[in-house]
Amino acid sequence: MKGIGHVIRFVPIPQPELLVGPGSSRRLGEAIAAVGHARILIVTGGNISRMGLLKPLTDALDSGGARYVVFNDITPDAPLPLIEKGIEVFRSNACDAIVAFGGGSPMDAAKAIALAVANPGKSLRQLAGYFRGWRRPITLYAVPTTAGTGSEATVAAVIADPASARKLVLVDFRMVPKMAALDPDLMTGLPPQVTATTGIDALTHAVEAFISNWKTPQSDRMALSAVGLIFDNLRTAYQDGGNLAAREQMALAATQAGIAFTRANVGYVHAIAHQFGGRYHTPHGLANAIMLPHVLRHSLPAVTERLAQLAVCANVGSANEDPQELAGRFIGAVERLIADLDIPITLDALREADIPDLAAAALREAHTGYPVPRYMTQRQCEDLIREVLPSA
Repeated sequence: MKGIGHVIRFVPIPQPELLVGPGSSRRLGEAIAAVGHARILIVTGGNISRMGLLKPLTDALDSGGARYVVFNDITPDAPLPLIEKGIEVFRSNACDAIVAFGGGSPMDAAKAIALAVANPGKSLRQLAGYFRGWRRPITLYAVPTTAGTGSEATVAAVIADPASARKLVLVDFRMVPKMAALDPDLMTGLPPQVTATTGIDALTHAVEAFISNWKTPQSDRMALSAVGLIFDNLRTAYQDGGNLAAREQMALAATQAGIAFTRANVGYVHAIAHQFGGRYHTPHGLANAIMLPHVLRHSLPAVTERLAQLAVCANVGSANEDPQELAGRFIGAVERLIADLDIPITLDALREADIPDLAAAALREAHTGYPVPRYMTQRQCEDLIREVLPSA
């Protein structure tokens, strides 16, 4: 892991060209149309189409004479069979570019399709892991409709394999979209609970990147900025969904957090959350929110100074205060934010009998891929998960 971390620090990771602000999805459509693609596959979900959110983009594509086909079958968790269907739609329509449009699931599905169609000799399961595709993914553009995953700036795609009840992670630096539109107009209709859990997803990305053993000066800058923006704007976006300024700032925070964890990676919160998603279909942001305070308490002895910096960034303390006090105050601020957003602190679906397997799978994921600041044992992980049992 240390060796990988040293390599990651120096490997150039692309970042998307960002179009930011109201109407930016239309401007992205104009830019894509000007490129002259043969045909574009738009990967999204059914709700996105029904809500009319695609219209600014597709109107711009129409005006520019661009040809496209909409694949709107993606459901939560981006199930592998639907991605395979999307691959067939891409091929049968002779597409040569993809627009990912939606939340985390369409984003991840689009990335997986882009990688798979460029590497026809490999199945999606064979592409899971680090850099399994020989050829560069198909050109990808992104329009996030939630402020959470930061997938418009990341190198990874997480998809569900229903046959094994597991999440598959595909990682390739070349999967970063070429351009992305952060359009707050598309986010004003999000239900408050989606705003809440996706916002905490972004917070988790930033925090885990900041306490990671692979952190860099750049990832630190992005993570600190994201944490500040989230604490300043998430409550407002939750309480007043039509507030474009708060929505735009949250979109920027999610992208910055995505850039941060693309470089520094994540940790135990994500490792456990992925197991909840794979077994119980728990929404990823909700799973992260439930586990974040517990993992921070476990990590505290190794990251006291880092959490103290986050407390200052979140405006719950000043730099001249005791680091131990500040670190504890930051964890408390995270818990208060979660409470203010009406996010549950236990997982109703969790069963005691599942905990050993969940913990073992989480540790396997974390210890083979994540630069966690303080390791935990099987028993510690089980005890941590047990804390979120509905009867606990």
